[in-house]
Amino acid sequence: MATASSIDHRSWVTTIQNEAANPSKELNLWRKHSIYRVPSCIKDLNPKAYRPQIVSFGPHHHGDPDLASMEEHKRRALLHLLRRSKKPLEDFVAGMEEIVERLQSSYQGLEDRWKGIGGDEEFLRLMVVDGCFMLEILRLNVGQFGDYVSDDPIFSNHGMLHTLPYIKRDMLIVENQLPLLALEKLVSIETGKPANPDQINRLVLKLCSPEPLAPTPGIGLGLHPLDLYRRSLLQPPSSPTDLPPRFRSSDSSPAGIIRSAIELYEAGIRFRKSHTNSLLDIRFHHGVLSLPPIVVDDATQYAYLNLMAFERLHVGAGSEITSYVFFMDNIIDSAKDVSLLHSKGIIQNALGSDKAVANLFNSLSKDVTLDPDSSLEAVQKRVNAYCQKSWNMWRANLIHTYFRSPWAFLSLAAAIFLLVLSVVQTVYSVLPYYQSAGSEEAVVATPPPPPMAIPPALTPRRGH
Repeated sequence: MATASSIDHRSWVTTIQNEAANPSKELNLWRKHSIYRVPSCIKDLNPKAYRPQIVSFGPHHHGDPDLASMEEHKRRALLHLLRRSKKPLEDFVAGMEEIVERLQSSYQGLEDRWKGIGGDEEFLRLMVVDGCFMLEILRLNVGQFGDYVSDDPIFSNHGMLHTLPYIKRDMLIVENQLPLLALEKLVSIETGKPANPDQINRLVLKLCSPEPLAPTPGIGLGLHPLDLYRRSLLQPPSSPTDLPPRFRSSDSSPAGIIRSAIELYEAGIRFRKSHTNSLLDIRFHHGVLSLPPIVVDDATQYAYLNLMAFERLHVGAGSEITSYVFFMDNIIDSAKDVSLLHSKGIIQNALGSDKAVANLFNSLSKDVTLDPDSSLEAVQKRVNAYCQKSWNMWRANLIHTYFRSPWAFLSLAAAIFLLVLSVVQTVYSVLPYYQSAGSEEAVVATPPPPPMAIPPALTPRRGH
């Protein structure tokens, strides 16, 4: 007679055998994930950076007591959207139900309470409420206040000033993402026609990015706000001829660690602001290192930490943001480096202290692994090769010593002028001596003239 433990054992064996016989299920599952839980090895370094402060989007932070006060405003946003659309709530729920499996599979580590009987219904409610709230926030940002009163605590000028910056920050938390697919479905139901993905992308970027690069039309809907924000930072140059040298490098020598900005400047490298804000627009040519401008403020640390976490967790996302952060960490060691880059228009310091900006970049790459095939490897090789040439060092020292100020240049010019005058005076003083000495030698060396011959007519004849 089989015992309960043996039955459990056989059930466990059967489950494993069934999973081993169907490997495609696991492959398809991982390919659908785009919203992740940050592991402790990343989160413990700065837990606050990965937690929303004012509002939750999606299931991962839903129910957090610190975020409960915003649930009332989410419900109000839903009611306002229903009134304006003149569509019943059942239509929105039914439309969201068509894509519920795709939405659930977007979340890695989704708890069981959001799936199955009862769980699906609660998940649908969450997607509709959070999706409508996000839509209303995006429209508020572009001045569409809808039918809200002027003293509304959220959907008003007052809310834009005091609340919207925190909501924007929370929309870029990797665990706090909402699939843009849910917004697309809500807009299509609200308007009664298919939603335009490019319009949704633009709405999101106008809130998430202070100076957004226009998304390329036709690229499709972003996975979520964080993914779309990352894409906006990595817009490629407009034509293949504009590609930075790093995309064409075939040198297999190690790149090494690039020097700080001050050391590069002393080695003769000049800094220049790139023509675009794209983090791909980093190039080094003829001693000039071009870097894209960046605004560093209170939200910069949170945004870049979550962008790097997304690159680490989402297979196939790439490592361009991580490479950029490593590059900036290398060239920024102190407040002097920040001051130099600020003077060139590359860093716009909204933190107030150059030291704070330096500490920020030095902390971003802590315990982060850099891809050995980093996209900035070719730039680092070119910069290091330039610094190793002694002629460049000598020329840089000359320029920094004598051409840094007009007075130093004038002093150098005066010294050169006096040196030239001294040489000319010396030449004119010595030249007459050599000329007179040469004349005397010419006189001594000249032979005497031969004796004059007597004409034949004057010679006396014999016999006369």
